[in-house]
Amino acid sequence: MKYWLTFGILTAAAVLMGADSATYIGHDKVADALAKGGSLAATKEYTVSGSHRTGPGQAEVHEKETDILYIMDGEATFVTGGTMVGGKMSKAGQWLGTEITGGETHHLTKGDVITIPAGMPHWFKEVPKSVSYYVVKVLKE
Repeated sequence: MKYWLTFGILTAAAVLMGADSATYIGHDKVADALAKGGSLAATKEYTVSGSHRTGPGQAEVHEKETDILYIMDGEATFVTGGTMVGGKMSKAGQWLGTEITGGETHHLTKGDVITIPAGMPHWFKEVPKSVSYYVVKVLKE
C-alpha cells in the first residue's frame, strides 16, 4: 500500500511537470533503488531516484535542480540554507563541500517531505543508522 501511495505522489509530480506519457516502475525495481540507490525515471525536465544512506554526506548545491525528498524509512539530520564550507565545483552546475555553517536543521523521519530550491546548500549532516528516500529532481534551464 505504501508503494502505491508513493508511486501516486511521484506520478502526480511527473504529470504536473508536463510529462508526455506515463512511466511505470515496478515494485521490485523501486525496492531495489531504495535499498541500493538508483535511477527510476529521467527526462529532460525531471529525474526520480531511490537513495539509501548509512552515514552523512557532503554538502551540496545544485544550481539548476530543485530537489524534492520523500523519506521512506529511517532518520537523518538534514541542513538547508546557510553557507557551504570548502565548496568546489564537481561538474557543471554542481558544487560539493565539507559542511554547512548556519542554515536550518531538520530532523527527517519516515513520511517527511522536504523541498530544496535550486541554488540552496543542503547536507545530510547525521544519519544514525540509515535512511531510505526518493529524490525527485526538477530541472530548469
